[in-house]
Order: sequence, then structure tokens, then C-alpha cells
Amino acid sequence: MKSLTQSLRLTLVLVILLCVIYPVLISFAGKLAKGQCDGEKVTLNGKIVGYALLGQKFDKPEYFWTRPSAVGYNAAGSAGSNKGPSNPDYLKDVQSRIDTLLKYNPGVKKSDIPADLVTASGSGLDPDISPEAAAIQVKRVAAIRKLDEKQVAQLVAANTQKPLIGLFGPSSVNVLKLNVALDALKK
Repeated sequence: MKSLTQSLRLTLVLVILLCVIYPVLISFAGKLAKGQCDGEKVTLNGKIVGYALLGQKFDKPEYFWTRPSAVGYNAAGSAGSNKGPSNPDYLKDVQSRIDTLLKYNPGVKKSDIPADLVTASGSGLDPDISPEAAAIQVKRVAAIRKLDEKQVAQLVAANTQKPLIGLFGPSSVNVLKLNVALDALKK
């Protein structure tokens, strides 16, 4: 009986600690962070167009394209495809993406296409592409929008996030922020 009482007390203490105190502390810490625990909203002309850390589909030629998603950019179903690199269906999907990129980006060689433009991320919701993936799209976007390529390349450079303190992680470009900045050029 003594063991049962001790177990119940320990369970009660852990429930209070882990189900009440810890979530309240984390929520409070989140309110101090950028976006105040609601995510970093990206706006255009005062209207929320998305969230910085949630990938969206961009496949119109006048926009920079985002990384493919295995879940159709559905945040409720975040996941990868679980298809291995030798899976015929996977290889067919990747080849189809390569063909589309080559069709819309004349002058780009297959060997120049970064993997992040043709393979889905593990979450299926990656909001970023590599600077190289953005760079191969500059010519197409500039031509369609009738902008100077240097101006569009500068926009990519301005929207490139460097590694944390120059050491941790790769450089990346948030596609939503880049496309919002691109739309803002028209104004």
C-alpha cells in the first residue's frame, strides 16, 4: 500500500510539473519570441500572405519556385515520402521536376540544378531553398517580369540568410519572403 501511495504522489507531482508548469513556462517564453508564439507572419500591403517557417507552393514562372513537397504543402500532414533513392516512382518524380525546370529555365544544364529544387524535404514544408537554387531562376523571373537580372540577383542576395554566427547551418533563401519582396518591386 505504501508503494501505491508513493507512486500516486509521484504521478501527481509529475502531472502538475509536466502538464501545467512546463507548458505555461514554454508559452511564456514563446510570447517573448519573434511572432509572439503565433509564427512569423509575412505580409504584403498589410495583408497576411503566409508564415515565414511554413513552405508554400510557388510554381508560376514569374515567381521563384520553392522546394517540392511530398504532402502538397499540407501543414496538417507534415511528412516525407518515405521513397528511397532507388524507388522507380521517386526517380520518375525527380525526373519530371528536372524536365519542368529545364523547360522553364532555358540555358540551365541538368548538372547545374541543385537537389533542393527537385527533391522534397523530410517535413514536406521546407520554406527555404539554397542560394544556388534561387540563382538559377533569376534569369527566368527577370525576363518574365521585365526586370533587370542584376536587380533580381541583388534581391536574392538581400534575402539570403547566412549561417548562424557564420558557422551553423547552410545559407538559405526564404522563398515566400523573396517572392513578397519581388512583388513589392512593382509598386
